[in-house]
Amino acid sequence: MSPRQFAKLITALRREGADPVREGRPWSLQLEDRVLLVAAYRRTNLTLRRLAPLFGISKSAADWIVDHLKAALGL
Repeated sequence: MSPRQFAKLITALRREGADPVREGRPWSLQLEDRVLLVAAYRRTNLTLRRLAPLFGISKSAADWIVDHLKAALGL
């Protein structure tokens, strides 16, 4: 995916409401990093336990991010 296509994807996700402002604890990663996490999880054979430290988050946070963005990305 080219950087331009990635930027279009992020814009479309924001327009769809994948990154709403809400009460409570904020996301530990920006939307761009969350999309990269989901893409890396789907495209590689790495488990969330191995992938999460690469993004500096816990396994449970990575699992939550994948579950949250799976529907928005149509997976």
